[in-house]
Order: sequence, then C-alpha cells, then structure tokens
Amino acid sequence: MDFDLSVDQRALQDEARRLLDDCSGPDEVRAHLASGAPYDTRLWAAMAAQGWTAVAVPEADGGLGLGWVEAVVLLEEVGRHTSPAPYAPQLLALDALAGHGAHAGLVSSLVDGSATAAVAWSGRPDAVTVTGDGGSVALTGRLGPLEGAAVADAAVVVVPDAVYLVDLVATGRPRPEPAMDVTRTLSWLPLDGTPAVRLGGPAEAARMGALGALATSAELLGGSGRVLELATQYAKDRIQFGVPIGSFQAVKHRCADMLVDVEGMRSATWYAAWAASVGEPGWELAAATAKVWCADASKRVMASGLQVHGGIGFTWEHDLHLFIKRAQFSQLDFGDAAFHRSALATGLRDAVLAGNDVM
Repeated sequence: MDFDLSVDQRALQDEARRLLDDCSGPDEVRAHLASGAPYDTRLWAAMAAQGWTAVAVPEADGGLGLGWVEAVVLLEEVGRHTSPAPYAPQLLALDALAGHGAHAGLVSSLVDGSATAAVAWSGRPDAVTVTGDGGSVALTGRLGPLEGAAVADAAVVVVPDAVYLVDLVATGRPRPEPAMDVTRTLSWLPLDGTPAVRLGGPAEAARMGALGALATSAELLGGSGRVLELATQYAKDRIQFGVPIGSFQAVKHRCADMLVDVEGMRSATWYAAWAASVGEPGWELAAATAKVWCADASKRVMASGLQVHGGIGFTWEHDLHLFIKRAQFSQLDFGDAAFHRSALATGLRDAVLAGNDVM
C-alpha cells in the first residue's frame, strides 16, 4: 500500500511551493503587513488563476473536482508560507454551497476569486438563536473570531444543528479586530436578527466542522514543518564555543522531538484528507484526531523552535514570530485539542455501542 502522495499530487505540491515562494515569501509577507491591506490581492489573484479555489469543488459546480487530499496539499503550503490570503474559509464555504443551484452565481464568484467568503463556526448548540421557519430565517448571536469576514461577501454560519448563509454585502461586514496573528484579518460576527438562508442540517454541520478541523490541521502542519527547517538550519549555522550549536546534545534532542511531532502531524493530516476524499466511514473521527495531534504538537514545535533560536527568535526581524502567532489562532479555530478529544470520545463510544469496528 502506498502511503505517499501520487505523482500528480507531488507535482501540484511543487508548483504550489514555487508560486508561494514567488508571491508569498518572507519579503512579500512583510511588504503586505506594511501595506495594512486585509489580504494580499496579488497573491489571491495568482491563487485563483491557478485554480486553487476550485480544487475541491465538483465539476458540476464549475470546479476541478479533485478532492481534499489536493486541498490539504495546498493548505499545507499556505501554512508553510504564512500566506496572507483567506484560502481555508474559501474552500470551506464552497464545500457548504456545493449542490445548491440557487446560489450558483455566488459559487461562480467564489471559484474565480472575484468574491470571498468567511466561515463562522461554533461547537455550542446555544451559540445562535434562530427565528423563523423554513429556508429563510433570522439569526441572533455573536460568533468568532473568524478570518476574512471584514472584507467577505458572504459568511457561512455553522452551529451543531445547521448551516446558514448570510449575505454580508446586504447586512454589513463586521469591523476588523486587533489580533496577534498579523497575517490574517480577524473579526467577530455580530448577528442581531440577521437574515440568513438555511443550507443544511446536522449532517452538513458535522461535515463542515470536520473539514474545518482538517483545514486548520493542514495549515499547522505546514507552519510547523517550516519552523523545523528554520531551527535545524540555525542549529547548523550558529557557532557557540567554537562549534555549531547543533552539536550540543540538548539542541539535537529538541530538533529530533520536533521532527517526530511534524511527521506525526503529517501522517494524521494526510490520512484524514484521504478519508474525507473517499468518504471513508468515520472520516470525521480521523479529522478530529488530526486536529488533536496538530494543535498539541504545533505548540511543542513552536516552543522548541524558540528555544533553538534563543533571543533572535523573539525579535520582529526574524520570521519565526509569524509562524508562532499564526499557529496560536489555528490551534483554536474549529475547536481546540480538548474539544476534539471530547468529540473523539463521544464518537468512539457511539461506534462501540453500535457494534462497529473502531480500529
């Protein structure tokens, strides 16, 4: 059995890395931060032109019809480059809108990148109060923080029992909030009798939550992998007491532990992506497992990266802080490790009670 990416998927990964090396390298990311723009429009246009937004969209809806393995390959590279573009929410919103012919115009605009969407998720049943009946309802509550809502054209609202679509152009976009992660624009989404359209029920909500966990896991994997590269290179280059610090046993152990964590993240995330793509029974549990491991492991990798770099790692001039700050949000987005441990325990208990194989 082949557990690696296919030749085509490797080619996609290589092309994605080349594109982001050119459009989202450290200099380009810092130039974007200095501009104060909500996201890098040049980068976004390049991603859309390459079909990134369409990668997991069915061909019937105007997409490429590939799948979530290919999407995770791209998301990993986005995390590796701390790319300032709302790619994950765009993919998730398109998945929620797939098959809804009434929203074909919005889907088309999201696929070609001329419009953007945000996703507001909550695992709490009481997060939103719904007024009304049928397809059109009114929502009241406060969700977030979420990425890209301050400039998005639509928001997909996900609560445990339903998925809704809110037209942000009509109802008004929320204001951006100060955030530690300066590579993303984060906002709270206030809902006060806000008109919305129901897109699906509990099954669709569970799917969105699991895909959100998978997407954030992929970005954490990419960022952690890059921090491992930065740390090991620094350990080779930094001379102390006449020798590279990488020759010290304590530094070797740090780097070895980082490698174990990153490879564990890769195995869990890629398996969950494959399971989601083929519709493997229980793939949602695989996505929850990936988020548990990636949320916890990325904390260890970021901490070790700081330890290896020492004082230089704390400075604005070094790129390390961009990854650490970005990981802080991704570790919590679509549920933290504790939330998904609880989800795993519940899912496994239900599977055992139903007499299903959980191995």
